[in-house]
Amino acid sequence: QVQLVESGGGLVQPGGSLRLSCRISGITLDNTAIGWYRQAPGKEREGVSCISTHDGSTFYADSVKGRFTMSRDNTENTVYLQMNNLKPGDTAVYYCGAVRGIVSDIPYDMDYWGKGTLVSVSS
Repeated sequence: QVQLVESGGGLVQPGGSLRLSCRISGITLDNTAIGWYRQAPGKEREGVSCISTHDGSTFYADSVKGRFTMSRDNTENTVYLQMNNLKPGDTAVYYCGAVRGIVSDIPYDMDYWGKGTLVSVSS
């Protein structure tokens, strides 16, 4: 059973930082893409970032380049999204997703999803 569990969301002021975590179980992470997506109320789901375990490549949406950084821990069962210089437009529920295979960009969809963690950026 594949499970993805996000954590680390919360309320932060503009310009602040958060680190999201996605703990993954039930699937080997070799040749797998793990991505972060977000959805704000009334808006479409947006791909934020993705890491390919095939070669460690990371991909980011233009809206977060230079502010967000994705990484993977030493045990390779958790991925992170370091979010710096947060803006009100970053407010959304952030979802972690996974798909087997090799990717060269953020996939439109994933095969497995977590339940999400809420990030709220406001004063």
